Amino acid sequence: MDLDQLNEIACAMVAPGKGLLAADESTGTIGKRFASIGLDNTPDNRRDWRDMLFRTEPAMSKHISGVILYDETIRQSAKDGTALTKLITDAGSIPGIKVDMGAKPLAGAEGETITEGLDGLRDRLADYYELGARFAKWRAVVNIGGNGDDSVPSQYCINTNMHALARYAALCQEANIVPIVEPEVIMDGDHSIERCYEVTEFTLKTLYRELFDQGVVLEGTILKPNMIISGTTNDDRASAEEVADMTVQCLANCVPAAVPGIAFLSGGQSDEEATEHLSIMNEAYDLPWPMTFSYGRALQAAPLKVWAGKSSNYDAAQAAFNHRARMNGLASLGEYKPAMEKETA
Repeated sequence: MDLDQLNEIACAMVAPGKGLLAADESTGTIGKRFASIGLDNTPDNRRDWRDMLFRTEPAMSKHISGVILYDETIRQSAKDGTALTKLITDAGSIPGIKVDMGAKPLAGAEGETITEGLDGLRDRLADYYELGARFAKWRAVVNIGGNGDDSVPSQYCINTNMHALARYAALCQEANIVPIVEPEVIMDGDHSIERCYEVTEFTLKTLYRELFDQGVVLEGTILKPNMIISGTTNDDRASAEEVADMTVQCLANCVPAAVPGIAFLSGGQSDEEATEHLSIMNEAYDLPWPMTFSYGRALQAAPLKVWAGKSSNYDAAQAAFNHRARMNGLASLGEYKPAMEKETA
């Protein structure tokens, strides 16, 4: 393990004004997004979509510090023969890779899941390093029970998922790859923002105990958490200021100062919600770590709709991506205002 290298990469991932583009959708997930614009889910279409994003300037060089890739994408080249990873590095960004195999039903815990993918991970990480990946991502899923059901999530579910996250993180560092640890408390449901806080706090405290127990060096990690937010079907929606305040309070109670940075997932929030919440946190609070974004749909939805798979829409789609990347770059500095959405890229 080269701790200096790991820390240098981790700090670059949360550089001021920059954040991560999550382009690691599985073939099935991106197929659903393509279906929304009437586009066939083929390897060439997936390549061309990501190629267009990775060539977008000034978004890539000014606002995107790193790109999380899928196994297919890290091995692909553009039509002109340029490796997609080279497009990323040429823009001054860092290639990363999703290494988990997805959430599967957790035995003995109805309605809960465990993320798989530890088998063979050491060898896969060595392969990904050779392909150019310098950081990785593993997502653990924590659901909150509906209708006041406090049995979900179970301690069993949280313990097993955080143990797996720490095992993954240790293997990453052994391979000189920065682990993004992503314990996502899902926002789907009717739960209150207070219940989200309670579950997230327990999850994060369990995560950092496991990371400590398994010898993971925090200075070579990045945390990708959910924000503290009301359930999607809760009628009493918390305000943006409440989301920011409770998220910061939860993180301050759980995340050691040694962590180089926090890159939030959007978790189903709208584009503008995710941006506004991030900006309020950065504007209102002085915290020991930078807080930025690691967004997938919240960066891609607008350009995907504009692109619609047509080469004639290429420039307009890049303009839409430029705009969203700029808005989130400003949010990571606490300088975004909703009125800016009316501006052009």
